[in-house]
Amino acid sequence: MTALAGWQNFYVIVGSSAGALIGLQFVVLTLIAGRPIAGTNAAHAGATYATPTIVHFGTVLLLSGLMTAPWSGISSVAALWGLVGVLGVVYSLLIARSIRRQTAYRPVMEDWIFHFVLPATAYATLAVAACAATSCLRQALFGIATSALALLFTGIHNAWDGVTYHVFNRKPPAEDSRERTDFGSNG
Repeated sequence: MTALAGWQNFYVIVGSSAGALIGLQFVVLTLIAGRPIAGTNAAHAGATYATPTIVHFGTVLLLSGLMTAPWSGISSVAALWGLVGVLGVVYSLLIARSIRRQTAYRPVMEDWIFHFVLPATAYATLAVAACAATSCLRQALFGIATSALALLFTGIHNAWDGVTYHVFNRKPPAEDSRERTDFGSNG
């Protein structure tokens, strides 16, 4: 389909970035997993803030795959990205509820903007673009691209925010107070 052909490079770059960032997020989470969090209910807060970041990166990767597939018409792919948009709005509402319920961290305005408002807006844009695809295809395609970039940059912000939070609010693992045995000596 010629309308999507001009977007191939964009989605290859954006999709590759999202895939790399998913891998990097897992590496970072693995590296900080052994450090206990100061305070209680930290596991719920971690899931509230870290999991959506992976979901947003995964959505960008999914959109990139959908937009580079060889579709014969726009209706099928528009229905799929519309479904992703509707599910994303619902997921954003669930995230907002989880942010309100967790007690390990008191969210500030920036948290609400980057963890709820921007993702919900990006997902809503996907749903609206799906409805507009048959009558305003060019604008709909720019809407999809805008949503993908918004989710990608929101994920980058949230990943960075999460890492810095964990670096400054996690305690290093306690050192073993027992004497360590030197296997090379007889004592």
